Formats: sequence, C-alpha cells, structure tokens
Amino acid sequence: MEATQINKLVQSQRHFFLTGTTLDVNVRIDALKKLYSAIKKHENEIFDALYKDLGKSQFESYMCEVGLTLSEISYMIKHIRTFSRETNVPTPLAQFHSRSFKKPSPRGVVLIMSPWNYPVLLTLEPLIDALAAGNTAVVKPSAYAPATSRVMQEIIEECFSDEYVAVVTGGRAENQALLNQRFDKIFFTGGKTVGREVLRHAAEYLTPVTLELGGKSPCIVDSTAKIPLAARRIVFGKYLNCGQTCVAPDYILCDKAIRDQLTDAIKSEIRRQFGKHPLENPNYGKIINRKHFQRLQGLIDSSKVVIGGQSDAKILRIAPTVMKNVTWEDAVMGEEIFGPILPILTYESLDDAIQTVESHPHPLALYFFSEDKAAQKKVLD
Repeated sequence: MEATQINKLVQSQRHFFLTGTTLDVNVRIDALKKLYSAIKKHENEIFDALYKDLGKSQFESYMCEVGLTLSEISYMIKHIRTFSRETNVPTPLAQFHSRSFKKPSPRGVVLIMSPWNYPVLLTLEPLIDALAAGNTAVVKPSAYAPATSRVMQEIIEECFSDEYVAVVTGGRAENQALLNQRFDKIFFTGGKTVGREVLRHAAEYLTPVTLELGGKSPCIVDSTAKIPLAARRIVFGKYLNCGQTCVAPDYILCDKAIRDQLTDAIKSEIRRQFGKHPLENPNYGKIINRKHFQRLQGLIDSSKVVIGGQSDAKILRIAPTVMKNVTWEDAVMGEEIFGPILPILTYESLDDAIQTVESHPHPLALYFFSEDKAAQKKVLD
C-alpha cells in the first residue's frame, strides 16, 4: 500500500471515530462477538498458517495463540461495561457545587504493529483491547509470517470495514509510511531497533506508545532448587516455539556446585519432551526464516555444546541446544538469542549472580528457582 493510500485510510478512520459510533458499548461488544465467531470459523486455516510460518503444532497453536485470543475476547465482553463505567470521585471543597467523576475514554485511531513469533496472539490481543476501549485501529502484521498475515487480514476484513479496522501488509516501506502518520496511540511489539524508530516518530507528536521489546532474560538456579522440576520448566519455557519467545529464559546462571546436576537434568528433559531426534519430531517448530537460522548457527560454539547443535537448513530447524563453560565474551552472550540455544553460566554466591544480572543487558523477565525464602526476597528486592 502506498503512502497516499495509508494517509487516506488513517483520515477515514479519524472521521469515523469522530462520529461517536464506537462510544456505544453495545457496538464494541458486537464487534468483539463478530471477531470471536470469525476466529472460530477460520480456526483450521489459522493452524495451517502457523504451521507454514513457524512449524507450530495444532496443540501449541491453540495453547499459545488461538486459545489465549479467544479467552481475551470472552474476558473483555464480560467486563467491558464495568471497565467503561463512569465512577464518582470526591469533589474539592472549592467546587462543592459541582460533581466530580472519572469516565474512561478511547484514544482515537490506534496503530498496532505486531511481530512474527506469535503472529495471531500479538496481532489480535491488542486489537481486542483497542476495540473494547472504543478505538478504531490500523493493524500492521509482520511480513516475516506471510501465511498467518493473510489469514489475519481475511478475518479482519470479514468482520470490519476499513474505516473501523484496517490491515496494512508489506515491509519497511509500509512501516515507514505508517509511522509518518499521526496516530492517537501506537502499540508495537518487536525488536529494539525498530522500537527506537517507533518511539522517535511518536515523540514528534507526543503520541502515547506501548513498546514490548526483548531482552536477555536470565534464569537463576540456586543450590536449594528442586533440580528436576526446574529443568522441566526451563526446557518447556526455553524451547517453546523453538525458543522464539520474548520472555523465554535467555541463559541460565546457576550455583557452581549444581551445574553438572542441572545440566544432566536439562538433557534428560529435552529427550523426554522432544525425543532422541528432535529434528524429526513433527511437533517441534522451526526458525522463522533463513536469515535468523544463519544468525543462530553463528552463535553455537560446537566445542561447548553438551546436547543438540544439529540443524537442517532445508526445513530451518535447529535442535534444542545446551552450551556450558560459556562466558560473557562468547558470541551467544552478546545479543538476545531468540532461538533454541541455552547457555549455562555459573556463580560463586547469590550476590555475584545479582551483580552479574545488573551489570549486563537488562532482561525483559527474570526467573529464579530456589527453596530459600531469604534468597527469594533478596532477588525480588
């Protein structure tokens, strides 16, 4: 779509919003119900698209994408009247003759830029909330997940007119054209490089922005942790969607005394959850494209691999991989991994672990496995 078309689209949505149509809560509920029905109708098409783009099994697609999306719609339909209700607040004495109240109001025209790793959930969930709040929306799905983007576009166009909700597909040119428009709210999920551009353009008009970016999220495991349970949860969280999850554990930081025990437990869990030959497991996902596949291969140091490391370039799969004896000088620690590679580092004391986390790239999340209440409090503080 060309820049002039995008400009006309945004203007048509602004005119539609100013008619006040979306202020009616019943209109919002009807919109959400339409979206719910369309998702159910196209459920199998969504599953097929997610398999083409990311190799996701039907079970994983429902658990992490479709099911959560439907749940969000149901929640909003149930609570939307409460969320949009006007509430009285105390009136200052100087205005005693007046009535004071709070009334939630929509922003207006919202831009939603979604990523490729969870292309259904992270496209539709912010859209659901935007519609529930009474906004119109322009949705820009990622070009890296073309099959899913096509289904998302079909669903949205089936439910809404362009003046209410519109989909803009394409790549960098379309992203730039959209960011040159004036929106009332921008919701972006993705990498920090594009995130900076989004924030820079938004700052020109002081547009409110929600950025959901990545980070090197550590997983600290101390000597009191239940090792088998920790390993089971780490393996599930790390290798779900082939490691392409923004809140996945990026690396393990464990007590030096339990490193070998934890490593063995993680190796056992990988075999239990994915089998002896993960690359042949039909329920194991794939890397989104060749560019990311090659980037991830460059992060693997074969001399430090204790399990995994195998790959298949034809189907863009990399086996769940664990590396030990890793340091902060290794390539794998220089960036967010966003793939099925798990480095294991160690610490001498919990204070050292906390200092390590604080002195390196900020995490999006932090995981801590410990049975020691005092240690839990120290990490939380």
